[in-house]
Amino acid sequence: MTALFSRPLLATECSEFDQGAQVVALALAQRAGLQLSVVMPLTSNPEFEAVAPALAAKAEAAALAKGDVLRQQADAAGVAIDLHVRRGPEAYAEIVAELAERGSDLLVIRRRGKRGLLANLLVGEMVSKVVAHASSPVLICPREARPWSRGVLLGVDPLNAHPGLLAQAVAVARGFGLPLRVVSVAIEPTRKPLADAAVAVAVHEARRAGVAAEGQVRTGRPYEQLITAARELDCDLLVIARHGTGSLARAWIGGVAQKVIGLAECPVWVHVPQPSTSAS
Repeated sequence: MTALFSRPLLATECSEFDQGAQVVALALAQRAGLQLSVVMPLTSNPEFEAVAPALAAKAEAAALAKGDVLRQQADAAGVAIDLHVRRGPEAYAEIVAELAERGSDLLVIRRRGKRGLLANLLVGEMVSKVVAHASSPVLICPREARPWSRGVLLGVDPLNAHPGLLAQAVAVARGFGLPLRVVSVAIEPTRKPLADAAVAVAVHEARRAGVAAEGQVRTGRPYEQLITAARELDCDLLVIARHGTGSLARAWIGGVAQKVIGLAECPVWVHVPQPSTSAS
């Protein structure tokens, strides 16, 4: 398998909502023959720990006990894991910090937890913040997610070319020996020529890289068309991009991407554009 990543990181609270992410992360690590790093975020703060150190220690011990189940699953899969509990006032910040400190090149995380469901959110608030601030690709997994095995669908924005997105989707498809389906959605007829061109370029480049690729342009609401296309084209992984690398990226989760992640029946691989290295 082509090396898509070398330092995967799983973020989990070892709850029922994390099961899909854990299954996928262990399968990816097993397939690639890699150690799986694991971060368990634990909401806390210095004031609480100073006033009630025994309670803080008890909470960490409980988290580690949950992690023992994951260790057993990893042992059964022949995967070595390195589990770290991080305490802090914001769970997402601890995950993002762990990602940066380990230099991980893929983060696997659930779609939402209990609080997200109660709030009727498509994507949990913690996960939204993680994806908005992450420095590497993020693989978001529904509760019942399983490793993909049928096809990869790449969603391309005809108005916004994302450097590296196509290469990442091609690498995923090639690494798993799967066909790539490229879909672009034209919201209005005037944008169809741009969408046609974007799909043609992507399909051409994918085929040049040795990947079986087909493409199509659809019309309608982008998130609906991408999700429908994944189902109709028998793809069980969606690849999309996060918009931007600066402060404007913080709002990305409120649009098309949020709906795709929140409503997709399969895992969603979110490409994170890297900051420009050119001189300002």
